[in-house]
Amino acid sequence: MSATSLRTMRMMLVAMFAALTAIGAYIKIPLAVDPFTLQILFVFLAGALLGSKGGMFSQLVYLSAGLAGLPVFTSGGGIAYIFKPTFGYLIGFVLASYLVGKIIERSPVPRFSTFFTAHLLGLIPVYGFGMLYLYLSMNTWVGESITFWTVFVTGFSVNIAGDLLLAFVGAIIALRLHKVFQQRFYHPITAR
Repeated sequence: MSATSLRTMRMMLVAMFAALTAIGAYIKIPLAVDPFTLQILFVFLAGALLGSKGGMFSQLVYLSAGLAGLPVFTSGGGIAYIFKPTFGYLIGFVLASYLVGKIIERSPVPRFSTFFTAHLLGLIPVYGFGMLYLYLSMNTWVGESITFWTVFVTGFSVNIAGDLLLAFVGAIIALRLHKVFQQRFYHPITAR
């Protein structure tokens, strides 16, 4: 595969994972308390399969598309979405995919435990930025005074079980696909 073809293929994969994240926003799994989406699964897989930079770029494309007005976020899109209290979680997606990819890249032969640990650690920026943004937005421009404990309950404890399950499922999928992605799209380029 030529260098140009390989670059084109990698750009297509970045776009594909941005699209999968958008689709994941609309796949909702109902739970007793609050439904959760499959977005985070595709954030994990973007980092694990595309690497730190490719995964991060896929989430930046997703974020840019939504802010440009495409209805790719859970509640639509547009620049005004930055004022939604949950926008911090989307910022966390960018950092999470980078972190997941970086952890996987440091392992010469990643195993299930490598992927699962990377996915768990990827939840830290998602929940960290998400809860901080939720707290700040509610107490400033939304004008509703809430405690950090309330943010913790509504922004973390309600959703973490589903995200842990998706981290597990994502690790199984990544384990099966990682070698294929590395051999096909990230191997050294051969001259022809």
